[in-house]
Amino acid sequence: MERLRIDKWLWAARFYKTRSLASEEIDKGRVHVNGVAVKPAREVKVGDTLLLRTGPITRTVVVQGISDKRGPAPVAALLFQETAESIASRALAAEQRRLAPEPALSLTQGRPTKRDRRDTEKARSGQVHDWDQRWSASIDT
Repeated sequence: MERLRIDKWLWAARFYKTRSLASEEIDKGRVHVNGVAVKPAREVKVGDTLLLRTGPITRTVVVQGISDKRGPAPVAALLFQETAESIASRALAAEQRRLAPEPALSLTQGRPTKRDRRDTEKARSGQVHDWDQRWSASIDT
């Protein structure tokens, strides 16, 4: 076997969990073979260069072997060789994500606390109730 459909190869090489997921990503234009966007039925052969985009991560791999069977991960890793530039860019992106600030810390808005709600209600009403000023529940007249 010297040629295989790209969706089958991506599934066998463990880039995607199912063939249908591989086909969807190919249809969305996230997979290129030798610099050209392809369809799921496109056949790949040994020596082809694939560009795979998954979110912000872009991988460039060279096809080293063809298999239509999905085997264990160590066997699947033998089907391709990732380029040095791709490995370096993924490492740089991982380092940038690690050093980036936590997105939740930048939130200034959120669900108000009970104290915030009370302060807001007090400000909205524009008045201070008499019972807030009394020290006792008894009525002083």
